[in-house]
Amino acid sequence: MVERTFIIAEAGVNHNGSLDTAKKMIDSASSVGADAIKFQSFKAEELVSRYASKAKHQKRGADEDVSQLKMLKGLELDEKAHKEIITHCRKKRIAFISSPFDLDSIDLLHRLNLDIIKIPSGEINNLPYLRKIGGMTKKVLLSTGMADLGEIEDALDILVSSGTSLDSIVVLHCSTDYPTSVSDVNLRAMKTISRAFHVSVGYSDHTMGLEVPIAAVAMGAKVIEKHFTLDRNLPGPDHKASLLPSELADMIAAIRNIEKALGNGIKKPSINEKETKKFVRKSIIAKCSIRKGEVLSEINITVKRPATGISPMRWDEALGTIAARDYKVDELI
Repeated sequence: MVERTFIIAEAGVNHNGSLDTAKKMIDSASSVGADAIKFQSFKAEELVSRYASKAKHQKRGADEDVSQLKMLKGLELDEKAHKEIITHCRKKRIAFISSPFDLDSIDLLHRLNLDIIKIPSGEINNLPYLRKIGGMTKKVLLSTGMADLGEIEDALDILVSSGTSLDSIVVLHCSTDYPTSVSDVNLRAMKTISRAFHVSVGYSDHTMGLEVPIAAVAMGAKVIEKHFTLDRNLPGPDHKASLLPSELADMIAAIRNIEKALGNGIKKPSINEKETKKFVRKSIIAKCSIRKGEVLSEINITVKRPATGISPMRWDEALGTIAARDYKVDELI
């Protein structure tokens, strides 16, 4: 049975504050086969102080003179917008997920009855935040960019002690750099997390290409999250490190193929191999003309294709036996 990876198309703030763009992104993610689309829920004043400067990737995508607070203010989605987006997701049969970035936004998502809450990497060390989400007893995706094992352990302890079961949590390996260099990905850390905490793991990707999330699936990721945009030239902090819809489609198609290729782990011939087997394996065959009553030996028998006769694994049994009839050259014994 093929185990299906849960693929999240990360819209993030790439809607640029436009409800119309958000709906177009939902349409796009649904059309290419994503399981979910993820947005970000925040009140800018609750998320960032007026004195906070912008991160490196935020500076690339916005006016240099605009503060992080002002930039984020223009990317907010209010409760009405959330409800419209959720309704549109239901219409397009794609799951809605969001990352809350402040306590009020956690309450908002709780009121909206979300099944899954995504904890972004920046909140992994936010005790009151983690405690509040843990007490909601929902399914949780915990992103771990910038974190070490100790910080992941602390976050998991808080979530579990607050009421969320460990089997309701998927820990996402992540590198919080936009875009992430392939040399900084460290996919093996995903395995380390799985072994250390006995949790399901996934991967939230910020590389420019498609190969890393595909490799993550081959390594056991149960969830893949990938940023996408309708246009990489749009203003905003995340567009440059996001996939275009056609690229997202290619990634999803490749992941679905990898899932099929992973199989069930049982080593046995496939149905197609069983047919091929007859033509490419070998049998014991007459090396020369053999008369009835002759002793079979390495002088008069050999091994050749096809595999419709006696298996060469019975070679020792055949040696020294008496030919029951005449054989022509290349005839199956």
